[in-house]
Amino acid sequence: MIRKFHITTFGCQMNEHDSEIIAGLLTEDGYVETDNRDDADVVIINTCSIRENADKRFFGTLGQLKKRKEREEDLMVCVCGCMMQQQHIIDTIKAKYPWVDVIFGTHNIDAFPRLLRNAYSEKTKQREILEGGGDIVEGLPAIRKFKSKALVNIMYGCNNFCTYCIVPYTRGRERSRSPEAIVDEVRKLVSDGVKEVMLLGQNVNSYSGGDTDFAGLIYMLNDIEGLERIRFMTSHPKDLSDRLIKAYVDCDKLCKNIHLPVQAGSSAVLKRMNRHYDREKYLSLVEKLKEAVPGITISTDIIVGFPGETEEDFEETLSLVRQVEYDSAFTFLYSVRKGTPAERYEDQIPEEVKHERFNRLVELINGISARKNRAYEGRVEKVLVEGPGKTGENIYSGRTDGFKLVNFYSEKDLTGETVDIEITRGKTFSLEGRLV
Repeated sequence: MIRKFHITTFGCQMNEHDSEIIAGLLTEDGYVETDNRDDADVVIINTCSIRENADKRFFGTLGQLKKRKEREEDLMVCVCGCMMQQQHIIDTIKAKYPWVDVIFGTHNIDAFPRLLRNAYSEKTKQREILEGGGDIVEGLPAIRKFKSKALVNIMYGCNNFCTYCIVPYTRGRERSRSPEAIVDEVRKLVSDGVKEVMLLGQNVNSYSGGDTDFAGLIYMLNDIEGLERIRFMTSHPKDLSDRLIKAYVDCDKLCKNIHLPVQAGSSAVLKRMNRHYDREKYLSLVEKLKEAVPGITISTDIIVGFPGETEEDFEETLSLVRQVEYDSAFTFLYSVRKGTPAERYEDQIPEEVKHERFNRLVELINGISARKNRAYEGRVEKVLVEGPGKTGENIYSGRTDGFKLVNFYSEKDLTGETVDIEITRGKTFSLEGRLV
């Protein structure tokens, strides 16, 4: 009997890549992936603990599966990811969702096929959560979402302990893969048709592989024949070195784009967040980047309504956004993460104040994004085509070197190709163009 599986993924690129590995492991074990969750014999939910909305969506999705589980005794419901590294979440699942079959965490993904086999053969619930980071397991299979680009983990965990963040507790301390293992993986990916790699880590530019730092790894990957583009996510301002900035100049494959989370524009708030830099330091880094790499696109993360944030603090965030002129930004309302230092801060911001500030910030960012995107009109950009777009028949989408999303018309399937596109329209969140 061939069983089908479906994975629902919440959270960041790290979670997306974990899901690719889970899909690879199950495929090797004889399972077949399906896009329809209702058609799956095994349902896996890969969770995120960073964002409150992801928490709510997870429990909502779990609740939707209850009636189906009651009807179909053989349905396997499995949950994994960052939320499973928190004991209070495990306790909630045991109390309110006791019908969940398999629970595993972020440190033992490779154990999932074994746990699933045990759940089937022994007819028992399987729980396996490892504390701490554990050893890095190399050579795990993965089913990629795109044939021309791939996610590549170069490190795991985080040592920063930002006061709002649960990651060091769910992903463990920083552990870096060896540069040789990373280079070998990327070479194999290129031989399989990959043109672009996205290097992943909670704090990717603190990578330390023996004598090789992050910039050194970039230089090594830049020498791989057949590889066209190198990206990375997510970088921390405190670890953005001059050598890494120089790599943008020296390495032709390193995309002229950076995601540089600022989180707040006020030095006082940044200090309470334990971000290890202040407003002036951050702006000096941006100035260095723009001077060394003219035209570099910059995106960021911003948290609105962190405990103690005054109106003056928030105005400093707005002024920083105006000064940097981000191409795009991920904006978040601060939400309490259980187990973090900020949970104990008494000066929490009222929800209505958070929402009012959030709306002002989004309006400012969207206005800047739209203006910067309109400046692309008439330019010809090289676009790596990811596949069919979502806006109509024969519409394809891809990314520029600067990570701008471009939609264009083509009667031919150009998925995986790098093509020249003349930009005809700049919109708030994307560009439109035509094949040259």
